[in-house]
Amino acid sequence: MAIVLVTALSILALAGLAWAAAKALRLAVCPVCIGVAGTWLWMLAARFAGMAIDTAMLAILLGGSVVGVAYQLERRLPQERAPLAWKISFLSVGFAAAYGIASAHWTLAAIAGVALVALAAWCYVPQRPAGASHDAFEKLVEKMKKCC
Repeated sequence: MAIVLVTALSILALAGLAWAAAKALRLAVCPVCIGVAGTWLWMLAARFAGMAIDTAMLAILLGGSVVGVAYQLERRLPQERAPLAWKISFLSVGFAAAYGIASAHWTLAAIAGVALVALAAWCYVPQRPAGASHDAFEKLVEKMKKCC
């Protein structure tokens, strides 16, 4: 039960600090996100330092961060992208990354991390209609011929 209290106090303290810093610096940050991410970051650091850290609590916090990141990125998806497909893809790969981190399977965590970056890049590159880039290229060539 102590880990639950420590985790809750850590999230509360870090979220409070983030909230105060955001107000003072006029930054748009999510204090809860900072509190949760900061908590799992110090837990990971403590684990690397040889301390016994409850992996179940670490996994819960990592999973919460995956959901939070998916939600934040979904709000910024281009209109032509399917939000449900994005969430399912991102959450599936994100949970694999979180599992890899929580269980110290670094190869899995790294592969899933690369897959998340590739997925985000693919989803955020705007789609162009077929032939649009060729037409734009032709127009640019014509402008260049008339230039000088």
